[in-house]
Amino acid sequence: MNARRPRITNHLFLLIFSLLMVYPIIWWMGASLKTLPEMSLPAIWPESPVWDNYIKGWDFTPSDHTFAHFFGNTLLMELWNVVGGVLSAAAVAYGFGRLNFKLRGFWFAILLMTMMLPTQVTIVPQYILFNNFNLVNSYVPLILPHFFGGGAFFIFLLVQFIRGIPRDLDEAAKIDGASVYGIFLKIIFPLIKPALVTVAIFTFIWSWDDFFSQVLYLTSVDKFTVGLALRMYIDQFEIQWGPMLAMALASVVPSAIIFFLAQKHFVEGIATTGIKG
Repeated sequence: MNARRPRITNHLFLLIFSLLMVYPIIWWMGASLKTLPEMSLPAIWPESPVWDNYIKGWDFTPSDHTFAHFFGNTLLMELWNVVGGVLSAAAVAYGFGRLNFKLRGFWFAILLMTMMLPTQVTIVPQYILFNNFNLVNSYVPLILPHFFGGGAFFIFLLVQFIRGIPRDLDEAAKIDGASVYGIFLKIIFPLIKPALVTVAIFTFIWSWDDFFSQVLYLTSVDKFTVGLALRMYIDQFEIQWGPMLAMALASVVPSAIIFFLAQKHFVEGIATTGIKG
């Protein structure tokens, strides 16, 4: 009996902590079904849920476009971001993890140092560069950086994973006549699948939530993403809290679906990367 008490206490603590973490989401779901006067009431769930909030939110009265238009813009941008981030990060990580070239350690150290730089430090020169090329108010500034490594964190993660793959596989492939590119495409790339899934999930979620860059580069309403569309609700004279919270909840669905579908590979990628290198 005494041995079970610590286990019961731990489970009780985890249960209480989980409820505290889930409570904002439950309140969010209930608030998305409330009328404006009910927003100030202490009840979490309304007595008469207003499902029309989702219809009104989808119709998106602050704009001539429906919310489906902004979802389409965001998903299209995310598709390119994920493809570019995964492929470029894998290629750069393969160079650092397998190829021998001059000053490899130096450049890898420079790469790691860039992880310490906040986005605000590099955003000004990037904006000036894209503005000089007349690329502001387009998706290019939001997509193009993902095709140049995808981020130092992703490269570092993949390098650690690649270093855990036995070099004997490379030597065997060379004996069979495989080139450097063939080893990458046929040996390394398939074996780092769990880490690539991790990179893809992080890229999707971080890019989806990157409101700062989106509000900086996109100015036309027809090119707005989901985050910028939600911001338009606040710009109104009378904020429509119900429809806004309903669409905010809907905007979380794609990230949640992708995470749960790829959860197995995500956990495997994080776990195996942590014990390699």
